[in-house]
Amino acid sequence: MKILVINAGSSSIKYQLFEMPQQTILARGIVERIGEPQANLVHQYNNNKHTAAVEAPDHDEGMRVILATLTAPKIGVLGQIAEIEAVGHRVVHGGEEFTASVIIDDHVLSSIERYADLAPLHNPPNLTGIRAAMHALPNAIQTACFDTAFHTTIPEKAYVYGLPYEIYEKYRVRRYGFHGTSHRYVAHRCAALLGSAGTHASIITCHLGNGCSITAVKDGKSVDTSMGLTPLEGVVMGTRCGDIDPAILFYLADKGYDIKQLNTMCNKQSGLLGISGVSNDMRNLLEHAAKGHRRAQLAIDIFCYRITKYIGAYTAALGRLDAVVFTGGIGENNAMLRHRICADQEQIGIAIEPTRNEAAQPKERLISSDSSRVKVFVIPTDEEAAIAADTFQLAQQVNKS
Repeated sequence: MKILVINAGSSSIKYQLFEMPQQTILARGIVERIGEPQANLVHQYNNNKHTAAVEAPDHDEGMRVILATLTAPKIGVLGQIAEIEAVGHRVVHGGEEFTASVIIDDHVLSSIERYADLAPLHNPPNLTGIRAAMHALPNAIQTACFDTAFHTTIPEKAYVYGLPYEIYEKYRVRRYGFHGTSHRYVAHRCAALLGSAGTHASIITCHLGNGCSITAVKDGKSVDTSMGLTPLEGVVMGTRCGDIDPAILFYLADKGYDIKQLNTMCNKQSGLLGISGVSNDMRNLLEHAAKGHRRAQLAIDIFCYRITKYIGAYTAALGRLDAVVFTGGIGENNAMLRHRICADQEQIGIAIEPTRNEAAQPKERLISSDSSRVKVFVIPTDEEAAIAADTFQLAQQVNKS
């Protein structure tokens, strides 16, 4: 079965085409700058790469470009569009309603639209991508895979904020968590690597990229996670502030900042960028720090310190710790930061083996020492593969019925 996985942003559509159940990637790419006078296509297939300027004034046209590319004589991998039997869509917010991936129907569409109030930057473009795919592929099964779904197992004591309870009852203000598809994928891979011990393992997964989140996983279920009502809470990120005293915002409001300015500051001007003043990219910060840039070094120090604190806190919450997983762009690729984050964790049984940590291959590997009580892994995330697997399972159920 050929399954197309779609991740639609406000001005882009990322795609991967899978042959299932083998999970073979037939092609992948992105149409970006949708809505601008000239959009851009990057298409990868059979170890080849094709780039082109394209016209995509809206997501419908962006989807048309993708399907035309997948069936093009020289660069395509399909004989006809009808070969795509199902489409899996990444959707950021499913509220409390969706605890797993689902077949999209009118009710699901209206729910995604309703939860746009909780994810205004993500759900609307996700919904636009779904409608574009439904228009272009009316006979394909369409599924929604929610970032929040994995975290719906978090207990009430972990998701209720210390606000008047009626705020939760009226507005559903609570911890939802994000990056759930990534955390679920790497936690399950970690459990497999642990073998029989992985069935009832206590695992901390660290998704570290421009956006970062830490999740405590017990017996395969999320029991706490660092992001909250929005992706702003938690550790310091590329441009997001992470955990702060909320009264700071009241203080700055008294100084003349309005809500829009505060929102922009916390989400787009803070974090590594705000602290360093030079970049939100960890690679750039490491270069600046090596040249003696004090604030770049401070940003790195704060980043590692906050993650170390979360690992310690979640170890206490879990009661015991069997494994830690690093994933995401920073988590998978930066040995020095992994070492720094784990260096002060020997008291909870974490010991990194430098040679394993610094090796580039295999990408999925154990990096802790043989004497380490807690296993530490690098596991590349694959959210698209997880979405494809969910979509394949749902499509099989539909076909059987």
